[in-house]
Amino acid sequence: QVQLVESGGGLVQAGGSLRLSCTASGSFPSINVMGWYRQAPGKQRELVADITARGSTNSADSVKGRFTISRDYAKNTVYLQMNSLKPEDTAVYYCKARTTIWGLDRDYWGQGTQVTVSA
Repeated sequence: QVQLVESGGGLVQAGGSLRLSCTASGSFPSINVMGWYRQAPGKQRELVADITARGSTNSADSVKGRFTISRDYAKNTVYLQMNSLKPEDTAVYYCKARTTIWGLDRDYWGQGTQVTVSA
């Protein structure tokens, strides 16, 4: 089992920055992928960015050049540095961790943290 605790959300003006953190705890052999998703009101949850155990990253086109994902493997923590925030970035941001055991993937989700960007 993996428990995920997120922090760092809040209210910021357009053009500002926030840094989200997500730490995994519990009993697990290793985490394959950690990432951030977001869900705005009335919209589907979407991938923001993720990072593999080997450090490969993937991000949505809408955040490229503004958001950076990083990972501290020793602390089982993933970060999302968000710069040049826009009102359309307003959403609940969720952390996800994926374990892969015997070829089977299992996903775990955090409780979500609200990010609100005012115009």
